[in-house]
Amino acid sequence: MTSLIESAAGTADVADAADRPTAAKATWDAFRRNPLGILAMGLLALLIVVALVAPLLASYPRGHGTAILRPPSAAHWFGTDNLGRDVFAEVVYGTRASMLVAAGATALAIVIGVTVAVCSAYFRWVDGVMGVLVDLFLSLPVLPLMILVAALVGPSLQTIVFVLAFFSWPEVSRVVRSQALAVVRLPYVDAARLATGSPLWIIRKHLLPAVAPVIAVSVVLTASRAVLSAAGLAFLGLGDPNSWSWGRILFEAQQSGAMQEAWWTTLFPSLAILALVVAATLLSIAYNDARDPRTRKD
Repeated sequence: MTSLIESAAGTADVADAADRPTAAKATWDAFRRNPLGILAMGLLALLIVVALVAPLLASYPRGHGTAILRPPSAAHWFGTDNLGRDVFAEVVYGTRASMLVAAGATALAIVIGVTVAVCSAYFRWVDGVMGVLVDLFLSLPVLPLMILVAALVGPSLQTIVFVLAFFSWPEVSRVVRSQALAVVRLPYVDAARLATGSPLWIIRKHLLPAVAPVIAVSVVLTASRAVLSAAGLAFLGLGDPNSWSWGRILFEAQQSGAMQEAWWTTLFPSLAILALVVAATLLSIAYNDARDPRTRKD
């Protein structure tokens, strides 16, 4: 009788374990119950779609037109600028350029930052050198240095991407390293060291999956900061003059004096920047809350 009871209890435990959702499913279930997180994800998806289908939404703004500084209307949804160009088209193509900058700068920053972080956490002899390097970068005045480098190298899309990535990876490395240090001290990592002598295998199979959620949050936040920094550089006249960006729209409005006379030339690109930054921030907060079992709602 006792063995039957133990067998039934074991069967029940197996059934409960089978019914228990995985960590990814539990995170998604908690995330989709957060309306702000869903709204932020939808807004970011909308901006990505606008960037992808920009030629279908508007013609590329070039040259000049006769409708100068016209307010928003049915013909020009966002009005026109001082040269008669459609501000809606400028914002649409600015979305494409901003997303390209965000994607390129974020990809480089994540690759460099994560590589430095996991190597520093796993190889203790590397941590001292890399720790000093990261602290040095984080102590530098980022904005003046970005302005200096962009001015010396010359304004272009590639320059902006490399400059933003160069000054963004230390923050990624600091966040990922703090999580990786906690992981390398866990017993299963010690067991993996005994089972195999390949650090690369342990990093790929155990360390990177463990810090993947932190990397995901870093991707979103780094992208939003890259867009904000790129807009700031373009507003200072250090953006790519051959492509539209949200910062270039603001720069040209300021240079022409339209910023004081035509509110629509600054409102809509500013709203686009605000929407992306706020959406990225809300998405990262919602994801962190959903990933934390203590904050999940049953």
